[in-house]
Amino acid sequence: MPNVDLILTLTGGLAAALFFGYLMHRLKISAIAGYLLAGIVVGPHTPGFIANRELASQMADIGIILLMFGVGLQFNFKKLAGVTRLVVPGALLQSLATAVFGTLVAMAFGLGVKAGIVYGLALSVASTVAMIRVFADARRLHTPTGNRATGWLVVEDLFMIFVLILLPAILGTGHHSVPVLIRECGMALLKITAVVAAAFLLGGRVIPWILRHVAATRSRELFTLTILVTALGIAVGASILFGISMALGALMAGMVVGRSDFSLRAATEALPMRDAFAVLFFVSVGMLFDPSRIFEAPAFGLATLAIVLLWKPLVAGTLMMVLGCPTRNALTLALALGQIGEFSFILAGAGSRMGLLSESTGNLLVVASILSLVLNPFYLRLADPAEAWLVRHPRLWRWLNRTAAPVEGEESDEPGKADRRRAVLVGYGPVGKTLADLLLEHAITPTVIEMNHDTITRLRTRAIAAVYGDASHAEVLRAAGTEQAGTLILSAPGIPTGAEIIRQARAMNPGIHILVNTSFLSECPVLETAGADEVFSGEAEVALAMCGSMLRRLGAGTDEIRQTGDRVRTTLSGTASRRE
Repeated sequence: MPNVDLILTLTGGLAAALFFGYLMHRLKISAIAGYLLAGIVVGPHTPGFIANRELASQMADIGIILLMFGVGLQFNFKKLAGVTRLVVPGALLQSLATAVFGTLVAMAFGLGVKAGIVYGLALSVASTVAMIRVFADARRLHTPTGNRATGWLVVEDLFMIFVLILLPAILGTGHHSVPVLIRECGMALLKITAVVAAAFLLGGRVIPWILRHVAATRSRELFTLTILVTALGIAVGASILFGISMALGALMAGMVVGRSDFSLRAATEALPMRDAFAVLFFVSVGMLFDPSRIFEAPAFGLATLAIVLLWKPLVAGTLMMVLGCPTRNALTLALALGQIGEFSFILAGAGSRMGLLSESTGNLLVVASILSLVLNPFYLRLADPAEAWLVRHPRLWRWLNRTAAPVEGEESDEPGKADRRRAVLVGYGPVGKTLADLLLEHAITPTVIEMNHDTITRLRTRAIAAVYGDASHAEVLRAAGTEQAGTLILSAPGIPTGAEIIRQARAMNPGIHILVNTSFLSECPVLETAGADEVFSGEAEVALAMCGSMLRRLGAGTDEIRQTGDRVRTTLSGTASRRE
């Protein structure tokens, strides 16, 4: 007998999330705001369909684990090292300044010290999902500002993970002496160290070994299952063996996989349920909201919004400029931080379980999150007018930029021009290998995208750049450098997702020259419509080669053979079009 309550909750919650998420997307607003609204609609405090909050919460726990696993996958030590001077002190100081100010405001409105600390911490952290989406939509994710934003988010997330672990020891029930607090904090840090050591010393060898053997089966289902078991298994194991949160275990699992060759594939195709469960997490948070209490503490609500929309950006922008970030980049990053999201609710949930935060206080966080996420894309557009105003005041502009220095050798957020000496090669079969060798001979640097891990290993021994993953995913194309490459070559014939690869590449780099190998003439019009510049069909090339050989035997000259070949090619193209 199927669990009807579970099915109704899952279907109703996801359907509402789909509707409101699509509506927010059309309005150029973060879909997270739509998911929170969906939770309000299907929650117990509004009329109509009511989902089972307990079941939604249980499914949301899986969403938290998969979200944190995704954060671990995106953790890049090299990228963080490039912006450490700015983002590490900036993110930590901004989080602390916002947490302290939020705590003082909460205490002024009647919350206790412990509740105020949890509330202040919840306001200090931005939504990783929303901020990355905003930068990606603005085509700024892979710019210097985008790199700083990613690093900033990583530091914030790691800081909040430590906070979640230390929270019960510091703010738990009972009155602890200083020595007891020090001992409990030391034990918590020892547990963290043990988890990190186990994850990187054991998992760093065992997990890649397992993934390598599973990937060799060429089964997408087995690879997906392995990633899910890894994420959930390490999260649960860390909780049982070390007594820490499953979120930290999932983060460690993501970081282990993220250091391997399988990180891109895991991020792009092996977590199909991650987004669905993450959506349910936001829906379950929205279900906690009671609209009837929205006007219980209007002054407290306005103060909360002011902290998120004004205080956080002001502190972040000031810190960035003091640390030497160019004013424009500092403004963009500061305004993007004017919102709260997933970690805010995770912290609030921990505070509620400890008996520190009331339902009314949680309501204020939901309202602040919805409004800040709705306003954030429009808020970000204030960066250009603010910069223009500063430029009109040269003394102030020079004073603000007196310590500014470019990071990572870059000076502009504008995407770089296509480099004709770089090519992305999809597939490394006989055709791909020949093309790669020819490109290298002519001083053109190829980057190969392949799904065979053994081939990736061989390429790296030849010092040829290679990316393991499915080229139909934008992140894989981006990792291979498609945005800056002059040429994209689909060397393997009959790639099922060829048209999608072409569309993705053309969207991220309109000027790229795309060459495609295909088996059948009937496929040419589809690939050309998708955006391919030149399509080479096996059928056509065999016909042309045979025609040329026959003409040479009959004594035809080079010009006659070329003219005949052009005519045959035109005829074959017309035949392919008529077949379509």
